[in-house]
Amino acid sequence: MNRIIMLPILLPLCTAVIMIFFRRSIALHRILNTVSTALMLGASLLMLGSVRSDGILSLQVGGWEAPFGITLVADMLSSIMVVATAFIGFTTALYSLGAIDRKREHYFYYPLLQFLLMGINGAFLTGDIFNLYVWFEVMLISSFVLLVLGGRPQQLEGAIKYVTLNLLSSSIFLAAVGILYGTAGTLNMADLAQRIPLLDHQGLLSVVAVLFMITFGVKAAIFPLFFWLPASYHTPPIAIAAIFGGLLTKVGVYAIMRFFTTIFHGQDASFIHQALLIASAFTMVVGVLGAVAQYDMRKLLSFHIISQIGYMIFALAIQSPLAIAGALFYIIHNIVAKTNLFYLSGLIRRIKGSWDLREIGGIYRFYPMLGVLFLVPALGLAGIPPLSGFWAKFVVVKAGIDSEHYLLVGIALCVSMLTLFSMIKIWNEAFWKDDPRGEGGVEGEEYLRTPSVKKAIIVLPIVMLGCLTVAFGLWFEPFFELADRTACELLDRGAYIDAVMGERS
Repeated sequence: MNRIIMLPILLPLCTAVIMIFFRRSIALHRILNTVSTALMLGASLLMLGSVRSDGILSLQVGGWEAPFGITLVADMLSSIMVVATAFIGFTTALYSLGAIDRKREHYFYYPLLQFLLMGINGAFLTGDIFNLYVWFEVMLISSFVLLVLGGRPQQLEGAIKYVTLNLLSSSIFLAAVGILYGTAGTLNMADLAQRIPLLDHQGLLSVVAVLFMITFGVKAAIFPLFFWLPASYHTPPIAIAAIFGGLLTKVGVYAIMRFFTTIFHGQDASFIHQALLIASAFTMVVGVLGAVAQYDMRKLLSFHIISQIGYMIFALAIQSPLAIAGALFYIIHNIVAKTNLFYLSGLIRRIKGSWDLREIGGIYRFYPMLGVLFLVPALGLAGIPPLSGFWAKFVVVKAGIDSEHYLLVGIALCVSMLTLFSMIKIWNEAFWKDDPRGEGGVEGEEYLRTPSVKKAIIVLPIVMLGCLTVAFGLWFEPFFELADRTACELLDRGAYIDAVMGERS
């Protein structure tokens, strides 16, 4: 079963290569993209089931024993994140069938999407820090090309901001990797977990930890390193923006979770935790205030990505088992709800012909079920019971109260109210008020030209993600038990070290 770890990486890689060889057959690209993501979802669920029943899976690529070779590891955390990636990849594949224009399809949209999924899965499954850097670069290259696909000036401007700051963070990452290797003599995560507490130069290791925090803070769009996100995520087609908003920043959050539990756990990291606490407060506040001020749906949702990252960082900084479990549940909830809201914004744009909330209205009168589909992720994001967001915020707030971080708990609750306000603003402007252009503006030309089959394909992933948001809320206990088990596994690193190092541990 250890070899199943390779499938979430090999499936998108092989699919992308086949697509490139048959670059003129767009119909084949669509089929392969959908089938590949469906198979990836099946493989990731099988991997999660195996890890849950039999323990952590580890694979030494090429037969080289750890820490000398390339190590892939599937523990509860990485397995859950790969399942989330595969599910969002599958829904994006479906949504793309109805939403991506033929020009972008001819410019290798589907192979690039597969390369992006390969990079994300590689980042989650690697057991080596240098290979984490490599997978980050795979993600950066494929996401940059997806951002500029289409060649509009707005896209190019956003992509330049995106790639400039991310290249800077990659340089810091590489510097930190070099210092760490020179100090510890290894980059294998399990080996580092054993060696770091025994090394001299703990002050230098603290500097390395800060460099990693800055690197992953850029990837996760934490205050004050978030400026690239609202400047770029509103520029590409909505299918691309959805997978970016749902997954890319969560890779940075995952890296923070992995590094400051598995590798640097138990060190004198009080400064790191304090910095993350302060950053989380500013991230929540700045993100939600930016969202409240916006009337462009894409920009509003982009700022909400930043705000919601603040909750995750708050929980990670507390470092208790309850907080780590809450952070993981919050990540999964947010991946589902945020991706769904981007899908919905794209559908609203197709129906009304504009992203500007001030220029549209009256959707609920003609499409009441679309209003219901919007309210599920919107109220879930705001934390209204019994949806998934309520339980995610409840656990994070409970962990904050238990650790006596009352000021941050108060900030989190106030930000939640402002999140609800911004979601109500979308509802009032897009769904409830009359269309300022009159009944003639009920449907945009793009939506009128869309065949009924494509309309159904666009709505299907929205329904799937909405059902998942409801399921997370109504059947919270089994999902949280999975998150709690993951938190306990992260904070007790023995099983991870033994799975990777074996008799060498």
